[in-house]
Amino acid sequence: MKTKRASLTVPSKLVRCGALVAAALCLGGMAQAQTTYNVAGMADFTGPYADVMKEWTSCRRGVFDWWNEEVGKGQGVALRVKDYDTRYDVAQVASLWPGIKSELNPVAVLGVGGPDTSALQQRLPNDKVPLILSTAGYGFAWKGDNWVFNARATYPHEAAAFYTWLQKKSGATAPVKVGVISSEVSPAYVDIHKGIEKFAKDNPKILEVVETIYTEAQPTDLTQQVNRLIRKGATVLQVFNNTASVVATRRALQSLGKPNIPIVVTAHNGLQSSGKALGDLSQMEGSYEVYGMAMPSEDATPTRAFFEKLRTQYKAQSTYSSSCIMGMSQALITVRAVEQVAKTKGAGGVTGEAVRAALLSTPMPTERSFGVLPNIKYNNDAPFPTSGIAVNIGTVEKGKYKLLEQNVPVPVLNKW
Repeated sequence: MKTKRASLTVPSKLVRCGALVAAALCLGGMAQAQTTYNVAGMADFTGPYADVMKEWTSCRRGVFDWWNEEVGKGQGVALRVKDYDTRYDVAQVASLWPGIKSELNPVAVLGVGGPDTSALQQRLPNDKVPLILSTAGYGFAWKGDNWVFNARATYPHEAAAFYTWLQKKSGATAPVKVGVISSEVSPAYVDIHKGIEKFAKDNPKILEVVETIYTEAQPTDLTQQVNRLIRKGATVLQVFNNTASVVATRRALQSLGKPNIPIVVTAHNGLQSSGKALGDLSQMEGSYEVYGMAMPSEDATPTRAFFEKLRTQYKAQSTYSSSCIMGMSQALITVRAVEQVAKTKGAGGVTGEAVRAALLSTPMPTERSFGVLPNIKYNNDAPFPTSGIAVNIGTVEKGKYKLLEQNVPVPVLNKW
């Protein structure tokens, strides 16, 4: 559904501007009518990511409020976001989608992760609506002619970059021995451990997966499982599931007297959110996080400055966190694509199909995302950027969050 709404400051005698004159203002500078388009926001307020979703959705909504005011108004376009609680569940996404599409007729969908991709990737080509995710990509969606767009390469890509860097940093010639904490409750979790197992098989001099442990969605005690990984020689534990899994793993290491074994996490269960769940960031001392977007360090960066603008001027209710940056990233990809469509087709030309075409044809330099993302360029071969891929690595040192490495190159991975 798209509706026309006029600014409250427009006098009744104002003659409406032509809908296709997107950048011009009517009658010597007065505000013009805007065409409002809907965007569907998938969220998880009651499932495994409920602990980070408030900041995630608040920051992506802040981006839309900023864009509507400072960019869209000049183009005669406004974007309205409505969130739906899918509980990070494939069946729930599939069940809700027909109603969402009927209610909103959205020009884009903002996803949370794997369940959205699994439920919608076969439907979106017919529905002509692109799905945009801030998460890393998935091997099961690694194909051409896609309507799914991930802000980052796959989780195994990011993990492989970390292990390659870690081995080089250690100066050792032996492979890094990793124990993987995973689960079969989500297709995304399964995809992650399959991908990293394939990388280890293809690169035995870099990585050895000693074992993959399967847990429930939100485990409470993993002492027995973690002890088995340690006995098998794991020197680092990979936990890309959720915050609850990180907490259970960290508690297990502490109870086993092995707090010096690091955990590596990703953006949606990052060091800060996991530390908060544990009671204090220092609980994650010596652990790592890795992902291909900006990290929430205290450094003065364009990303930090943009966040502060969203917080102070556009009511984004969030700390500066990895979950907030994820929300910012998918929202920025979306608004920049809509911006391109409005520029070329006018305010009345924004459709889901046109947004997808803009994503595929218009690279987004890092400056356009205020450094939230590296240079982004999509092609029709994969749902995520496949060239110029790099990651950042963070850690906790002396109880403080620290950006450890930037622009670490991602190795080439074979499909799994």
